[in-house]
Amino acid sequence: REMAEESIFWNVLEILKSASSEIEQTYKDSCELVDLDTCLLLVAECFRCLRNACVECAKNQHVMRNLGLISTSVHLIKLLLRIQIKEELLLTALRCSLQFLGNIAAGNGDSQNSIWKCAFPDLFLTFLTYSDEKIVAYCCMVLFTCLNSEKVRELLNPGNLTVAVHVLKVYKEQLETEWSFLIVTDHLLKCPELVKALYAKLSNQERITLLELMMAKVSEKNPATSEEMNVIARHAEFLAGCFQEKCEAVLKLTSAADAEDEEALITIRLLDVLCEMTSNNGQLEHLQTLPGLLEAAIDTLRLTHLAGKQAVNIFTATHAMTGQEEISHPAVGFKSHLIRLIGNLCYKNKENQDRVYELDGIPLILDNCSIDDNNPFVNQWAVYAIRNLTEQNERIQDLIAQMEEKGLADNSALESMGLEIEKRNDKLILKSVRKK
Repeated sequence: REMAEESIFWNVLEILKSASSEIEQTYKDSCELVDLDTCLLLVAECFRCLRNACVECAKNQHVMRNLGLISTSVHLIKLLLRIQIKEELLLTALRCSLQFLGNIAAGNGDSQNSIWKCAFPDLFLTFLTYSDEKIVAYCCMVLFTCLNSEKVRELLNPGNLTVAVHVLKVYKEQLETEWSFLIVTDHLLKCPELVKALYAKLSNQERITLLELMMAKVSEKNPATSEEMNVIARHAEFLAGCFQEKCEAVLKLTSAADAEDEEALITIRLLDVLCEMTSNNGQLEHLQTLPGLLEAAIDTLRLTHLAGKQAVNIFTATHAMTGQEEISHPAVGFKSHLIRLIGNLCYKNKENQDRVYELDGIPLILDNCSIDDNNPFVNQWAVYAIRNLTEQNERIQDLIAQMEEKGLADNSALESMGLEIEKRNDKLILKSVRKK
């Protein structure tokens, strides 16, 4: 590759130009191309040659770009797309052309800019919705290679936002397409404004997909930079607002007929992501100050808990499983996660501890301490929440002690939390004990 002379690429350029002229003339004269198969074979071989010559060879990338091979190739690709047939030779030519664009762009900012100028957004929109899976995958590869923070912001333009929407559709429909996953996680999720605009454009099913990708991103164990932390904080603010707006939709799941209600499923996914975000010490302090999030979690816990007591449904505490069964309802664990979120938001935060006290959240959490097959680990999350609520908060400690004396708090539940009540000088003390 390194030894290739410029004249070779000049010759390939002339062949591609000739093929373009031949196809253009065919359209102009409204007649069939005399030898379409040979033309497509030749085009495919040219793109194979160019594709292979670009691999890890900045010199050849530079020569090809300067000769104008990028603009010539994009022009020819657009002509090929006008051919109505979908035979294998045409698909091969298009696949090879996209592989060439991906290779000439790899690690080469100038080539990336040239492709962007010639192909964005029209060509990307066409190939992201193409009927051939390989072409869609190669298109995602080119798009991923060309994107940077500046180009991602271009997607915010109303006409260009459709490109981001289609990338998400590709990921949802073709889970084996790794490039679409990388476009979302490595580029789109780094722009909070784009995520907000994209979320508004998506269907409910696509929103669930986006939330799952956000979950994958925030669950990464790699240490985040301050810039990444700032981005996640802005995502959290947006998602907390969405959760507060839609949290009551989960009550639709009390009806078996609405077990797949999409708005309710979105609420569940929003809660999952918020739990993960509040589990990160770097994010927690910001999330603890978000107005209304703690209140929404407590209100939703109260409503679902009440709904489970008024009638038998997915929010009703049950302990009837043999250990072999498995509940597959989407709301399984929802109350556990609400308590987890409340516990996270109260971690070393006196203001939030007191807010839970004022909203009568303590009895509510204590009432969810029993084993519940619909909410695995609810007892452990309740222990965790009570531990965070009582830490250096005498008012809450006194409340729980008084509840136990009046029989309002189950002593066995307190013991399971590693707590016990002790009476000293007519005062009830809640203290921690080591389990035997």
